[in-house]
Amino acid sequence: MEFEHIPTVPTADEILDRSFRRAAKKMKEKTNKDRANEEFVRAVGAAIHDRLVYIIRGFPEFDQIPRFYREMADILFGMDRIKQSLGAVGWAAKHTKMVGNQLAVQSRKSDDTTIVRKRTVARLASMVHQIDKDLRFLNEVRNVLRKLPHVEDACTIVIAGYPNVGKSSFIRQVSSAVPEVASYPFTTKGIIVGHRKLGRERIQFVDTPGILDRPAEQRNAIEKQALSAMINVADIVLFILDPSEHCGYPMEVQLNLLGEVKEMIDVPLVVVANKSDLQVMEGYLSMSTEKGEGIEEVLAAILSHKPAVTKNRPAPSPPETQV
Repeated sequence: MEFEHIPTVPTADEILDRSFRRAAKKMKEKTNKDRANEEFVRAVGAAIHDRLVYIIRGFPEFDQIPRFYREMADILFGMDRIKQSLGAVGWAAKHTKMVGNQLAVQSRKSDDTTIVRKRTVARLASMVHQIDKDLRFLNEVRNVLRKLPHVEDACTIVIAGYPNVGKSSFIRQVSSAVPEVASYPFTTKGIIVGHRKLGRERIQFVDTPGILDRPAEQRNAIEKQALSAMINVADIVLFILDPSEHCGYPMEVQLNLLGEVKEMIDVPLVVVANKSDLQVMEGYLSMSTEKGEGIEEVLAAILSHKPAVTKNRPAPSPPETQV
């Protein structure tokens, strides 16, 4: 997965502490006091530079990763802000090494190398502390992104619909995923992936957060994750309706959302009416995830649309507009 190998991003104080200790070891290798101070100045600038570069290289090239993961990062944190913070770390890396080298030259020419060493510590510490907020933000990004589920290059069924219509209950019954299921909306706070063996092949089910029938600009990050999954990873979309309206939303708005989804995707769409133990809806495939009825029939209907060859999902060029 694109983000699981991003290393922990240390704070400014952690970077400085480690770099000062590394430079102090270099300093002890010199018996001459002035040469020792010069070595410390040069070594501390290089140590900070190396650590900051390591942080930058730990993040993927966002323009080169699959669109789904790029959009997840944008939805959750904003790509502009991520790139701005990475740019700030790059600025600090460049300038800490440059300042370290400049002060090392000054130290060689100075009558009091101890003063230069102390000045170096103060200047470099000030520069690193300027990006402390960026470092903490990037560590938050790292902690969240690395927990995103791994969406394989396999036949993928994305399950969509309003909150509390039975999406999580369905995926729990047909796959290995164990989503939280409750009688209140928005239990699913992010993308959940489950798998099912089909002969020698594995198919994957993606449980999405509920989407509401409202303008795109009013949708929150949870809803945008669901839309991104449908657009970017789905081979088939299963849209679940609740004709009993026990989900808390009338059929009119559920059908409005169904119409929007139809216009949004270019893959097969299977529509099923859930909670048939409470209300049957004519003209639609029915099931009851509560009673376990009709599940296999729905699964068969989904798999009837299974592509013979699963499409590969290389990283496309960045889209002009984001969901």
